[in-house]
Amino acid sequence: MKKRWTLPIPLPTDIDRELSELRPIEREILFNRGIRTRGEANVYFASDSLSDFDPFHMTGMERAVERLSSAIRNEEHIVIYGDYDADGITATSLLFEVLKKVGASVGYYIPDRFEEGYGVNREALAKIKQEGAQLVVTVDCGIRAIDHVEYARSIGLDVIVTDHHEPGQDLPNAVAVVNPKQLQDSYPFEDLAGVGVAYKLAHALLQSLGKQEPIECLDLVAIGTVADLSPLVGENRNLVRRGLDKLNHTERVGLRALIEVSGYELGNINTTSIGFGLAPRLNAVCRLESADPALQLLTSNDELEVMKIARYLDDMNRKRQRLTSKILEEARSLSVGEDPMPFLIAAVDPNFNEGIVGLVAARLVEEFYRPSIVATYGEHFTRASARSIPEFHITEALDHCADLLERYGGHAVAAGFFLRNDNLDAFLERLRGLAESELSGIELSPILYVDARVQLSDLDGELIEFVERMEPCGQGNPLPVFAAEDLTVVDKRSVGSGGRHLKLTVRDELRVFDAIAFRQGHLCETLPQRVDVAFHFERNDYRGIPSLQLNVLDIREAGSFRDPKLTVWER
Repeated sequence: MKKRWTLPIPLPTDIDRELSELRPIEREILFNRGIRTRGEANVYFASDSLSDFDPFHMTGMERAVERLSSAIRNEEHIVIYGDYDADGITATSLLFEVLKKVGASVGYYIPDRFEEGYGVNREALAKIKQEGAQLVVTVDCGIRAIDHVEYARSIGLDVIVTDHHEPGQDLPNAVAVVNPKQLQDSYPFEDLAGVGVAYKLAHALLQSLGKQEPIECLDLVAIGTVADLSPLVGENRNLVRRGLDKLNHTERVGLRALIEVSGYELGNINTTSIGFGLAPRLNAVCRLESADPALQLLTSNDELEVMKIARYLDDMNRKRQRLTSKILEEARSLSVGEDPMPFLIAAVDPNFNEGIVGLVAARLVEEFYRPSIVATYGEHFTRASARSIPEFHITEALDHCADLLERYGGHAVAAGFFLRNDNLDAFLERLRGLAESELSGIELSPILYVDARVQLSDLDGELIEFVERMEPCGQGNPLPVFAAEDLTVVDKRSVGSGGRHLKLTVRDELRVFDAIAFRQGHLCETLPQRVDVAFHFERNDYRGIPSLQLNVLDIREAGSFRDPKLTVWER
C-alpha cells in the first residue's frame, strides 16, 4: 500500500536558536522527538540521565513483597505463571532466577498455546495446587483473569498478579495486583513491558531483603521489552540502554549461544539485533510447539545443551517463516478482494496454525492498513489474534464485544481472544460495525513520518554517529527517517530467497550509495530510473566489509513531493 509521507516544515526560530550547538539536521531529528531545549537534549543523550523509579511506588508492590517474603520464610512452594512469548519467557526466567538465588522453593508454568491458550486457566491452577504450591505469581498475564483468580482462592491457592496489559473494569481479587496501568496508580511510568514489571518486583523484593538491584538480569529486560514493542521512552529507554550493555557482555551461556546462531557478535548487539534476530528465535518455538526449550535456553548453564537448543530455535524460526508466508497468502485470499476495501479484515480457517495468526494479522495490517483478525477454529472454540492501526483501539473494541468472548486481552494495537464458535458470526458483525463507525470518513493509509529532507552529501560519518547515539531506538523512539528526492537508479536487482528484497545503487549529483529495500523485490521490474526515497541511514558490515547504506522504507517515482495525495507538509 502506498504510504503518505509527512515531511517537516522549518523549525520554529526560538527552538532552532536553542539547539544551535547541533547541526541543522540533528536539530530537526530531536525536535521531532519532543526535544526543545539544550537541557532536554543533554538528558536524552546522557547514559546515566535517568534513575529507575522506586518500585514501591507501584500500587500493590508492598503487599506482593510481603507475601513473597512470607512464602520464602515459611518454605512455601512458589510457581511463576508466565506467558508463552518472548516477554513472558524473559519475565519468567528473570523472576525464577532471582527467587532461586534468595533461597525460595520455586518453579514455573507456561501454558501450552495449542491446548490451553493464552493466560491463566483453571486446569493449570488445579494442577499447580495438586503438586504442592501455595503461591502463584503471574507474569505478563492475569490482569483480566478475574474468575480464574477467584477459583484459585477457592482451592486455597494465593495469587499475585503482575502484568502490563490493559486492565478491565474490574481487577482480580488477588493477594496483590501489580500493574502500572491500574487506575490511580501512583507509579510515574505506565508503559513497562511484562518483564519490566517482573524486574520491578524482583528489585523491590531484594531491596526489602537488604540486597542490591538485580542488574545482572537487565539483559533479559532488554530482550523482553524490545520483543514486546514497548515504547522505548522514559524508564523503558533507560532499562533497555542498561540492558544492552549487560547483553553485550552477558555471561549467560544460553544467550551467548543464541547470539552466535543468529549471526551476531557480542559487543555489536542493539535493538535491531533483538527485534530481528534474538526475539524471533525465542518466539518461534513458542509459536509452533512448547515454550520449554526457550526457557531452558535462558536458565541452563550447560554449554553443550544450550548450543543444541539454540540451533533448534534457529531451525524453528526458519519453519515459522515458511508457515507465515503460506498462511498469509491464504488469509489474503480469504479476506481481501472486495471493492471497496472493508474497514475490518477477518480471515478464519480451521487449518491456520494458532501460533502464526498474530504474525499474519500484523502483515495484513502492514499491507492494507486495516485492523485485521486472523483466527483458527476447532470443534467448539475459535482462537484469534488481532492487530490494528492507531485510529482503532482494538482492545477497547473487544470490550464492546465482551459478552460474546470467553477470554481476551491486549493493547491498543494488538490483542488475543477466544470465543465459542456459536458466537463467531455475531462477534464479527458487531466488530465490523464498530470499525465502520470509527473509521468511515478517515483516509486510511499508513503515514511515514520523515525527520529531514537530505541530499546524499549530507550522509556522512558524523551523522551516523549521531544516529547511533540515539540508541536504543524502537517503538516510541524510532530511528530517524530521511527523504531524498530525484535520485538516479544506477543499478537494481532482486535478492534473497525468491527475490523478496531489492538491492539498489542510487546517486545524486554528488554522491553514490548502496541501498537495500526489504520485502520490496517485486518492484525491481517496474522501478523508474528516477526516484524519491525514504530511508534509514545505517552501517552495513556484510561479510566483514564495513560500509554505509540506505535502508529503504518506501520508494516512489521522482516528483512525489509535489503530489498532495502522497505527501503532507506538517510537523
